Amino acid sequence: MIIELNKNQFQTCLRLLQEDGLAEGRAVIDGTSPGRVFVDNLDQPMTGIVWLYSNDGFIFFGDAENVPFNQALNEFINQTIKPEAKKVGLEWFEALGYHPGWNQTFERVFQHRTIGSWNQRVYLLEEGSFIKPKKEHTPETFQCVKLNRDILSNNKIKNLPKLKEEILEFWPSIHSFLHHGLGYCMIYEHEIVSYCFSGYVAGNVHCMGVETYKPYRGRGFAKHVAAAFIKECLDSNKIPYWDCMETNLASVAIAEKLGFKQQFDYQGYDFSLKEQ
Repeated sequence: MIIELNKNQFQTCLRLLQEDGLAEGRAVIDGTSPGRVFVDNLDQPMTGIVWLYSNDGFIFFGDAENVPFNQALNEFINQTIKPEAKKVGLEWFEALGYHPGWNQTFERVFQHRTIGSWNQRVYLLEEGSFIKPKKEHTPETFQCVKLNRDILSNNKIKNLPKLKEEILEFWPSIHSFLHHGLGYCMIYEHEIVSYCFSGYVAGNVHCMGVETYKPYRGRGFAKHVAAAFIKECLDSNKIPYWDCMETNLASVAIAEKLGFKQQFDYQGYDFSLKEQ
């Protein structure tokens, strides 16, 4: 049996999380970032799943060899997750293990499904490793600014609704983002061209989301907004955390140019929720 917890019950799962696991999962269980948590037992959970608010995946934590949980998993997905996923337009189930022990379990439990897999990399800065990018020549009309209440309510910024929409993919409200997260953006002629903000926050760990809009890619803007984000983190005893697909070569390149060092990698598995 797999049961959903209320938010005030999430803390019962903290003892199941290793220090070096996925920060996104801890962010939800800590109660800072929004999401849903399902477990095998309300009082003494041994195994559970975090459904990320952004619909970027389902993070499995705890005992990966929990036989009753694993035997109930496919029916739970079919009977509970699929109808809920349909309501939010989610068509793929992405399974991520909080620790590598889940990989073999996924391959065994989902062997009757058509599953794909991919690799993710997690980067952190080591002491003194941050490389501040050189100030490249850009017109003075390009400005790197902090995402604060004034910027996020400035109706003169043409594509502000698009950025706010992207923030709200991770946070339940702009107020919640401003209270827990931080971010920077590059503005040119009243238009946001690039941004970096906290997608998830676990304690003092801030999971970074970085994007540059077309046609401004390839000009170093992502590197500069990320550097501004990193500087504030380092100045305020926060830890910038970079998690990206191994095949996202642009993201890998930016992380390494900024001095991030790969700490570990992990595997993701996916399958279509349209399968019968």
